[in-house]
Amino acid sequence: MKLKVVFQRARDYIRYDLKEIAFPSSLPDPPHIKKRRKLTWIEQYYVIREACRLYAASWVRDIGPELRPNDYKQAEEDKDNQDGGGHENKKKEPSTLEDLAVAARGGMETLRPALQRLYMTRASAYRDALKSFIEGYQEGIQNVMEKNIERESEKDGKDSEKPT
Repeated sequence: MKLKVVFQRARDYIRYDLKEIAFPSSLPDPPHIKKRRKLTWIEQYYVIREACRLYAASWVRDIGPELRPNDYKQAEEDKDNQDGGGHENKKKEPSTLEDLAVAARGGMETLRPALQRLYMTRASAYRDALKSFIEGYQEGIQNVMEKNIERESEKDGKDSEKPT
């Protein structure tokens, strides 16, 4: 009799509990969330087709204005500024992302110094921001303390003027 109970419990554990441990079910959505309708096969096809088009376009170096409209607006403004006259010809330095992309193509030997440069610039930016925050915080505390001292001196001055 006991052997039968042991096998039933083992079977129930494997059947229910182990399945929930290995593949946990997700939590239900909160009540305020509205469920979206399921996409039809055609709509799923269009979504996948658009995603594939964008993915394929991302592998091209110059992917066009439909994917990066802001970059092309800046390029047009630069052309307008150059045609406008008195501005100097400024060549932009490559962005950090472009620098990392070029370094990644070169392998680990070129990627390591680029990453070190990135981390050092970020660390110095964080350090400078923290220093300026601390200085501003100390100035704020100093201003509050000075106001408190002024209030106390005014109170002391009023108290000494009153006859007792």
